[in-house]
Amino acid sequence: MTFTPPQNTDLLLSEAQKEQLYIKLIEQLNKDFNLANEPVDFASDTTPIALKLGLQEKIFKLINHKFAEYLNLLYIIDVPEKDIKALNGADIADLSEQVAFLLLKREWQKVWFRNRY
Repeated sequence: MTFTPPQNTDLLLSEAQKEQLYIKLIEQLNKDFNLANEPVDFASDTTPIALKLGLQEKIFKLINHKFAEYLNLLYIIDVPEKDIKALNGADIADLSEQVAFLLLKREWQKVWFRNRY
């Protein structure tokens, strides 16, 4: 079975729940944000919508106030540079939503592979 990334955040989160890996996804996010010295503390019972919005808000704040830390986070999570460069940065709110999806997509890939292999 090959890894096929979901097309958007909502599909990704619902797939994570369906595969019963949603809590693992939250743990991976918390772990990688801590590694980047930008702790988030999403509880295991965080709803998908709260996770999505909380992540977008965190990214928004990092882009606006701590850009070097934002870049470090992307590096630690290992978001492909070409994916980031392909985004339209005209609207910071839209950009944070798109970056949050890229982060989740990469974290989901890690969790998915770890579960399979």
